[in-house]
Amino acid sequence: MITSVDPRNGAQLATYDNTPATEVDIILDDAITAQRAWRRTPIGERSALLHRAAAVLRAGVPRFAHTITAEMGKPIVEAEAEIEKCALTLDFYADHAAEFLADTPVASSAADSRVLYEPLGVVLAIMPWNYPFWQFFRFIAPALAAGNGAILKHANNVPAAALAVEEVIREAGAPAGLFKSVLINSSEVAGLIADDRIAAVTLTGSTEVGAIVASQAGTALKKQVLELGGSDPFIVLADADVPAAAKAAVKARYTNNGQSCVNAKRFIVEESIADEFVAEFKANVEALKLGDPFERDTNIGPMARGNLRDELHDQVTRTLDAGGVLVTGGVPVEGPGFYYPATIIDHVTPKHAAFVEETFGPVAAVIRAKDATEAVELANDTEFGLGAAVWSADLSKAEDLARQIDAGAVFVNSVVASDPRLPFGGIKRSGYGRELGVNGIREFVNVKTLSIGTTAAPKPVAATVTEATE
Repeated sequence: MITSVDPRNGAQLATYDNTPATEVDIILDDAITAQRAWRRTPIGERSALLHRAAAVLRAGVPRFAHTITAEMGKPIVEAEAEIEKCALTLDFYADHAAEFLADTPVASSAADSRVLYEPLGVVLAIMPWNYPFWQFFRFIAPALAAGNGAILKHANNVPAAALAVEEVIREAGAPAGLFKSVLINSSEVAGLIADDRIAAVTLTGSTEVGAIVASQAGTALKKQVLELGGSDPFIVLADADVPAAAKAAVKARYTNNGQSCVNAKRFIVEESIADEFVAEFKANVEALKLGDPFERDTNIGPMARGNLRDELHDQVTRTLDAGGVLVTGGVPVEGPGFYYPATIIDHVTPKHAAFVEETFGPVAAVIRAKDATEAVELANDTEFGLGAAVWSADLSKAEDLARQIDAGAVFVNSVVASDPRLPFGGIKRSGYGRELGVNGIREFVNVKTLSIGTTAAPKPVAATVTEATE
């Protein structure tokens, strides 16, 4: 039995029966059959399905956004924006799939050599609760466009969202069996990964779970894309527009109640302007409204689960005990629900939990650097490498520093955000592979070489360089 809980008060929302193993077996067979036909479907028809799915999402914004907020506590305004971003991404791949998947001619000794992009088969998607629609649709849009099928194993605290995204694809007119959500326990995932009917795996989740999934998929010799944890640096240099940076810092840290891999978490500020930045940051943070996520003026709702709040507060406590200085927040809200206030801790160093660990909630760590060189050193002093931001009036200098930062994306004078046009993913323990952009649609394809020779007379015995060395 899978239970959905209201993070506002801890009350049970609904219960769902697990998908029986016998039914999962049928779902896999159906997916294989549907995908074999789907791969032969013209790209124009696949793209039309994505456009229809986008229309279904837009028509259902109030209902789908309500599902998100009810299950994981995201402010309703942000939930509505999440649905629109999903629709935009579906439309993007519908508009560009033919271009991204077109054969690529290659000059070679053969008369006709091309690179083809063909689907892998049925992909298992293991998705998290923090963006229950977005994380799924940024995968499924390119996957379906490329001719793949998919099975979704969603986080077990968002079962209604798992069934809702299935509804969207079904209402858009997808062939029966091409995509299905399964409500199963985490212990059953290994069996799915090992199943010969699963061709590849994608996971968005914690680094710890990513390592497990990577090991299981590696044993089965299956392609993986992993988007994992992050402890993104937000560097503010002495010449930056401090009020602008402090305002952007609020969005960078506290969007989605601070529960995002790509939220900024470590605010690395040059010492000469650190006091000014902290004062501005504090004023902006204390203006945020913590409360019921269904109220449209709420900026921060409850955390998704009680255990997540407990873990976050433990990180705060350990950081303060080790010498961090509390600027604001830091005390769990009494009463029902999993609320935690927007928190800032100053004078954090590499020895503190808030620096070393990923803080998955509304807590910002301010680290003071003596200069830009040390700021980059501090930014790279982490096991993670997802996103980063650099704030400076000197764009040439900022670009130079951005090139020195170990991350999958660096944004200058703006907040890190995913965009369907740009590849998204990390390095180090933040994962590997890319979603979105042309790179995203080519992750789950067979990059096949097709070389067609001529009917001319055979070549002399002397081999070409390629033939002799391959």
